[in-house]
Amino acid sequence: MVRNLGYLLLIALVVFAIIDCLQSEDDERAGMPKWAWIILMIVFPLVGSIAYLVVSRTMRGRRATRPDGGWSRPPAGKVPPGPAAPDDDPEFLWLLEQKRRQDERNGRRPAPDGGKAGPTDEPLPGPNGVANGDGTDDTR
Repeated sequence: MVRNLGYLLLIALVVFAIIDCLQSEDDERAGMPKWAWIILMIVFPLVGSIAYLVVSRTMRGRRATRPDGGWSRPPAGKVPPGPAAPDDDPEFLWLLEQKRRQDERNGRRPAPDGGKAGPTDEPLPGPNGVANGDGTDDTR
């Protein structure tokens, strides 16, 4: 029974390593083709599988910690800089407040203070500090 468990673990290790090898990218295999790793894992199951897993994990670790960021960070210029979340974006907050005030004026929603203070007709300044009387921002 225990002897069979060792064989089952070895088979599981080889199957896992082969599947991982088939799904790997070229730079994860230290320059060796997939077929060479698979033959190595079949001929020398324990040594081949462990060697592949050590090499592939080492190569993935190097790729993730490259000075240029590797795949862990998008390349510069590919993603436009901007706020991390909507509540960090002053334009989004300004538009949200304008919508809230318009809803209050139209009677769609009661004011947060229970309706005691009437809605103001004065528009909020836009993200650039300028607003028109109609609630739109001319700066664009």
